[in-house]
Amino acid sequence: MNVDELVRDTLREQAAELTAPGPGFADRVLAARRRRRTRRLASAVAAATAVVAIAAAVPLLDTGKEDVRPAAVLDGSGVLAHPDQSPPRDLIAAGRSVLAAHYTAQPVEGPDGRAVLTRTYWLLDPRTGKYEEDDRWSFVAVAPGARTAAVLERELPARRIGLLDLATGRVDRWITVDHGVGGLAFSRDGRRLVATTYREHPDLMVRMRDEAGGVAWVRQFGGTSSRSGFHVLEVADGRGTWSPVAERRDVNGRQDFAFSRDGRLVYAQVVGERDGMQQFHDLAGTPVPAPAEERHLRSDVPARLSPDGGLAASGLTAEAGDRSWSAIRDPRTGEEVARVRGGHLLAWADDRRLIAWERAPGPGEYRPRLVLVTLGSEKVLPLSGVREPDESSGTVEWEPVFVERRP
Repeated sequence: MNVDELVRDTLREQAAELTAPGPGFADRVLAARRRRRTRRLASAVAAATAVVAIAAAVPLLDTGKEDVRPAAVLDGSGVLAHPDQSPPRDLIAAGRSVLAAHYTAQPVEGPDGRAVLTRTYWLLDPRTGKYEEDDRWSFVAVAPGARTAAVLERELPARRIGLLDLATGRVDRWITVDHGVGGLAFSRDGRRLVATTYREHPDLMVRMRDEAGGVAWVRQFGGTSSRSGFHVLEVADGRGTWSPVAERRDVNGRQDFAFSRDGRLVYAQVVGERDGMQQFHDLAGTPVPAPAEERHLRSDVPARLSPDGGLAASGLTAEAGDRSWSAIRDPRTGEEVARVRGGHLLAWADDRRLIAWERAPGPGEYRPRLVLVTLGSEKVLPLSGVREPDESSGTVEWEPVFVERRP
């Protein structure tokens, strides 16, 4: 069973458990919502013109000043949300994007006195729709369709890459490489892998003393990377080439390559005078100018181009209280053409909607959650629970891994 079949079956089961409301129910609900904004609906709405399944208490949107909090929603565009779960335990999806995995990371000190930022992954089981812990891997890249993942064993740099069947949890095949690998990324069509090579572990950490005199582990920063190049590999047979890349002082310890949209180039983040700078390389490893449609993208904004290529997700541009907005740009001119709710844009659900990190309402520290946002709307649909900040120095709270759903 693939992810799309799982989404459909899950929602059919939820819909089958619901009792259809009587005529005029939606109008009565909206009227009640206007009278009492804080009311949480305990019933489910099934409309003849659109399939909407709601599996827990859900308030409806009106002006966008308050948000929707579904436990599981399907609305014809395939939204599955679990705002009571952080980190997620059950499938989260919206439109073309699915949460295929998430991971945490923490420093682990070795016998040589150095520490490594060590990841633990929770991978989507497409048979059950659950995220299951799998601590065998130091790095995981999930292919479009969320059926296969490329994995690296614990010791980095790794000399082989596993192709993991997410349904069975077994490695179907190993690809042996000549240069040690520390990071992986699939091409947009899922047929190729770019495997970034390093001479030593890319997630080494160093001790730093803070202003209060304490000592903490921090990741290696600019000028310390051991990155040596990248393999471009065909997933079908494991064949490919390795290309060296010159050392640079403007890259961090881990600075993995990813494919450009058309797969003809690779790019990686560089440190510069502004956030999100990136350097493109041809497949021989030579630095080249950015393609026209990716020139104004940011390496630190994962959503990048919309599915039709007409819009570019950009960075945080405004904040007010517990609300934030990010810019949407014309990818060829860089001109801001819209703003959308959300502080960090992660993936496109379709050409009008995106998945983002956005802070939860209320005073106090920054407490983000996954949300679905829409161009031209202030409405926010929570997809996950709040990610509570971790007070431990050097750790990484759960990070999502989104990929494109495939039929």
